[in-house]
Amino acid sequence: MGKVHITETAIRDGHQSLLATRMRTEDMIPALEQMDEAGYHSIECWGGATFDTAMRFLKEDPWVRLREVKARLKKTPTQMLLRGQNAVGYRHYADDVIYEFCERAVENGMDIFRIFDALNDTRNLETAFEAVQKAGGHVQGTLCYTTSPVHTVESFGTLADKLVEMGADSLCIKDMAGLLSPIAAEQLTTRIKSAHPDIPLQLHCHDTSGYSEMTYLMAVRAGADVIDCAISSLAGGTSQPATETLVAALDEDPELSTGLELEHLSTTADYFKEIRKRYWKHESHLLGIDTGVLRHQVPGGMISNLVGQLRAQGAEDRLQEVLDENAKVRADLGYPPLVTPSSQIVGTQAVLNVLTGKRYGNVTRETRNLAAGMYGKTATPIAKETLEKILNNETAITHRPADDLEPEMEKATKEIEDLAESPEDVLSYVMFPAPAKEFMEWRREGGGPERELVAAVVAALTEKEREPAAQNTESNSEIIQGNQWRSFGRMRQMR
Repeated sequence: MGKVHITETAIRDGHQSLLATRMRTEDMIPALEQMDEAGYHSIECWGGATFDTAMRFLKEDPWVRLREVKARLKKTPTQMLLRGQNAVGYRHYADDVIYEFCERAVENGMDIFRIFDALNDTRNLETAFEAVQKAGGHVQGTLCYTTSPVHTVESFGTLADKLVEMGADSLCIKDMAGLLSPIAAEQLTTRIKSAHPDIPLQLHCHDTSGYSEMTYLMAVRAGADVIDCAISSLAGGTSQPATETLVAALDEDPELSTGLELEHLSTTADYFKEIRKRYWKHESHLLGIDTGVLRHQVPGGMISNLVGQLRAQGAEDRLQEVLDENAKVRADLGYPPLVTPSSQIVGTQAVLNVLTGKRYGNVTRETRNLAAGMYGKTATPIAKETLEKILNNETAITHRPADDLEPEMEKATKEIEDLAESPEDVLSYVMFPAPAKEFMEWRREGGGPERELVAAVVAALTEKEREPAAQNTESNSEIIQGNQWRSFGRMRQMR
């Protein structure tokens, strides 16, 4: 085993960043046993947007995905991204939901929980930490990295101290927008490792700005233990840097060697290179380096959302105005790190401010909730004049937001009734009521090709009609149909 360890992100953040989280479980399974033999520190396979997308677009049960992945990873720990009190959803859930979710996640095969809060408010991490500890999972306390006048090496160091005090088994610096510079990485790693030499430190960087490879090198030289990478065919751009590149670079130094073999990794890369072609219509096209993120700090995935919002209003040419306004709104709202859900809140408000021509003349419910303390405490207090514009006469809360929430599991169980076949189904319904109910109704009726599969088949057949008749006895359209339905059959078997 090498001195520096690698977490592979291809089947979670890799395809979430590049392919709109659309990779199907059946396309992951053939690579898992080989990935299990590679010698990774862990394989990130769940959480983030995968839970929502599986039900909403793929007609897959996310709990089945976890079990299928775990069944094939005999040696390598599974890892997930957990949004603290938000779990895998977009709002705060009651404590009973968090305890139940973490217990069921461990039972279904989850090992390492990377737990973060969008505002770095540790009050929103307390229940998730306790729930994972109680369930027997590994708690990875997370610092959401950002830059601002109030975010410093020492402020992040103090946050790391608090996470360790709360019982974190390891720490992670989560750089979701590619803002962590090599020098800052060295300084922050040195600060954390000097205070907590026995706590493993992991870095998660996106390649958006072009910093990531340099950042990783400086961090591991300063004592970082684990880095997140994606196999090369799902790396770069808004994803993580390539696994093979970091393995080759670090292996030249015996003190930093990863112990992974390039030849073994190349087979996995070749497999996902072919799989990626199946998802061409979901390509983000946010490839290469975007140094603009160093100014506006908007993660690549959020930029595509902003473009979509502007395009719907016939105002796509105003993107730069929105990016400039985004920075101003973020400052107004106390410099929240731009990660789900704060990135969506800030971005949408910036769009409204630009399109209406009046700052905070039209305020979203989410912006109002953020200003009212419903998401937690911001890095710096929101200015009084801004609060007056957003809240009118409403008073912001100062306590932990989840303290105001009544238990949810019993009520949800009654609401979903016989559609739920397990406690996991109830949790899916709590997180995403409409998509989960639709999925469970579809499942009860015997299933069928989901919308995206039907669209793919129709598109393939339509395209085929435009081409000259095939010379083969079995037409290409028949092959496409056969492959699609064989894939669907395998998918049904997994469920």
